[in-house]
Amino acid sequence: MHNSFGNIFKITTFGESHGPAIGVIIDSVPPNIPIKESDIQHDLDRRKPGQSSVTTPRKETDKVEILSGVFEGKTTGTPIALLIRNTDHKSADYDKIKDIFRPGHADYTYFAKYGIRDHRGGGRASGRETAARVAAGAVAKKILDLKNIYIASYTLAIGDIVAKTKDFAFIEKNPIRTVDPEIVDAMIKKIEEVKAQNDSIGGVIETIVSHCPVGLGEPIFNKLNALLGHAMLSIGGIKGIEFGEGFAAAQMTGSEHNDKFYMDGKKVRTSTNHAGGILGGISTGENIIFRLAVKPTSSIAQRQATVTADGKDSFCEVTGRHDPCLCPRMVPVVEAMTAIVLVDALLLNENK
Repeated sequence: MHNSFGNIFKITTFGESHGPAIGVIIDSVPPNIPIKESDIQHDLDRRKPGQSSVTTPRKETDKVEILSGVFEGKTTGTPIALLIRNTDHKSADYDKIKDIFRPGHADYTYFAKYGIRDHRGGGRASGRETAARVAAGAVAKKILDLKNIYIASYTLAIGDIVAKTKDFAFIEKNPIRTVDPEIVDAMIKKIEEVKAQNDSIGGVIETIVSHCPVGLGEPIFNKLNALLGHAMLSIGGIKGIEFGEGFAAAQMTGSEHNDKFYMDGKKVRTSTNHAGGILGGISTGENIIFRLAVKPTSSIAQRQATVTADGKDSFCEVTGRHDPCLCPRMVPVVEAMTAIVLVDALLLNENK
């Protein structure tokens, strides 16, 4: 089983949803990067459960412990090990479905591949694993900060409710992490409605990377958009990704879609950004823009047809504590994986 991601800036996550702890080991972090536990804790607090009525009521503190790689507040260049202990798992919630494959989950495929699975919350396949990614992403963000590269991810849509305006200062001031103050109430209402029906709802997360330099990514297999696609599709619940105009480009002409170049002093710029800041797999220096399709949460307390591990038709109702919508808590996960890709691309450029 492959549990690592990255070429030079490499992360390896470990642990299960209902085990004693989860964590991550980060390799090739440059030395002398200022970092402290509170820097990492800030992003973990944004992802942790129990934040509002539109997220799971599971109460994890997600307190991070730095085990290695940092001395007197700075990275040493050695591997950084981060640990997050699980404190509020209720494994008994899963006992009655331990021999049943939950629709929409990795239960069946995991069991078919490995012949064993941890039924308690999905084990490694649980969204709980993403806390380790967020911790690693917080370290990556500290490196990007030194280069004035910034990432903003936010909920663009919940169901058919789509943001029309963008107030980036509003993202962390509402439980949905949307950018449009005018629609946040409608989004909350939509999520609470499906929650009351023991159902869930999907959405769209958009990300903008600003001040990204020209030249990140390579023109063949390590295209920057391919690396970002790999990172985003490795997050459970992400079903699609598009850059710039994305699928809308299929309805445009070349003259409409091409971003025309012009000189801004000594800098090459584009008058539009239909490409989303990446041309030929390499960053252009314009904002990198991509959107993610987020599926409805698979764990719903409705009666659904399924099969058992011994091949019998059955039914299940997934009880327990689950997010009625993945978007609010997935936003910091998307930011984290974006940061990890960008730092890895920066280091690859330095070693080309």
